[in-house]
Amino acid sequence: MKLLLKQTLIANPGAKHHLKVKDVLISDGIIEDIADELNIPDARLIQLEGLTISPGWIDTFAHFNDPGFEFKETIETGAEAAAAGGFTHVFVIPNTSPVIANKGQVEYIVQKGRDLVAHVLPLGAVTKNAEGKELAEMYDMRNSGAIAFSDGTYPVQTPGLLLKALQYVKAFNGIIIQLPVDQSIGGQGLINEGITSTQLGLPGIPAIAEELMIARDVALAKYTGSRLHISGISTQKSIEMITSAKAEGVHITCSVTPYHLYFCDEDLHDYDTNLKVNSPLRSRNDMLALREAVANAQVDCIATHHLPQDWDNKTCEFEYAKNGMIGLESTFSVFNSLFPDLPVEQLLALFTSKARTIFGLQQVKVEAGEKADLTLFTRGDHFTFARANVKSKSVNSPFIGRQLKGRVIGIINKERVYLND
Repeated sequence: MKLLLKQTLIANPGAKHHLKVKDVLISDGIIEDIADELNIPDARLIQLEGLTISPGWIDTFAHFNDPGFEFKETIETGAEAAAAGGFTHVFVIPNTSPVIANKGQVEYIVQKGRDLVAHVLPLGAVTKNAEGKELAEMYDMRNSGAIAFSDGTYPVQTPGLLLKALQYVKAFNGIIIQLPVDQSIGGQGLINEGITSTQLGLPGIPAIAEELMIARDVALAKYTGSRLHISGISTQKSIEMITSAKAEGVHITCSVTPYHLYFCDEDLHDYDTNLKVNSPLRSRNDMLALREAVANAQVDCIATHHLPQDWDNKTCEFEYAKNGMIGLESTFSVFNSLFPDLPVEQLLALFTSKARTIFGLQQVKVEAGEKADLTLFTRGDHFTFARANVKSKSVNSPFIGRQLKGRVIGIINKERVYLND
């Protein structure tokens, strides 16, 4: 199949056509030609004002719930949600049933995702059943296709066990992803501990629950010389500690979610259960500090933390609601609404190039003769994010009904084309 992208802006730092408007011809998954003007009568035509193409985006933390919780999401619906959000690669956390904690479970994810438009890459569990008691078979999982290792929503709590895990993966240059949550502090909390939690009468989760975890994990990464990625940081002090550790040469990287950049705990006054997340939404000062850190390139990646929940687990009292919101479809538009003037080079570093470097994925060049692993998007138009934009099996999104800026048009990947309606 031939696909012709007319008058599209090429966003690909390091490529010879970076920030040039060209016609791009793609044939059977390969970029066949790039020129000022191409006329191919038998090609499928895409021509939109403001159309931009870039290397395909990467999401490093999402939950597809398969196997075991397919009523919330499946690998198939999750991959479609990823494509709708512009992501050609998604790392899926291991908190399934059974947990992705051995090579058989890794192979299940790899095989089931093989023919889908987005690459679905499993994160193998650090510990058996993600229980935090003994190490899982990480070397075998790596050989079977695990991109990295994480206990997902149940981060490793015991420092001695995480120390062993970091030493173990260093032998094959592996990387561990941690959610910065110390469950022994504020374990019964529902939202950020502060003025808002007091006003709402809800038990709080103090910022120190995150910051102590990061301080500990930074120390362990420094001691072992191994690689660690902290996902979902939410406080100003967290970013300061990670930035300081990087300056000391510690092999540590971090990501933030779009919702920690968009919302703060003040947005919880109407008890919207879609805003119940972990790490929780923090103070306005923390939110603004994270935005500044993104603008200053202190943050390495944007991670969606796409965590689908079914109707019963969100349409209930705040106390009983499960944590998490979906985010694959809305992440870019939310981010672009907050940072409409961010240079495209910084945007692409956050959405693709840094993640590719950190996790050892091949960098993509938008040049003739290269394989098409591309995201198509616009940055200028406003729209209302609606239920129809959601391709996930679940709809627990606080962004439905909100005015956002910038759209994902679709992706081209694995010799396939996915375009949003």
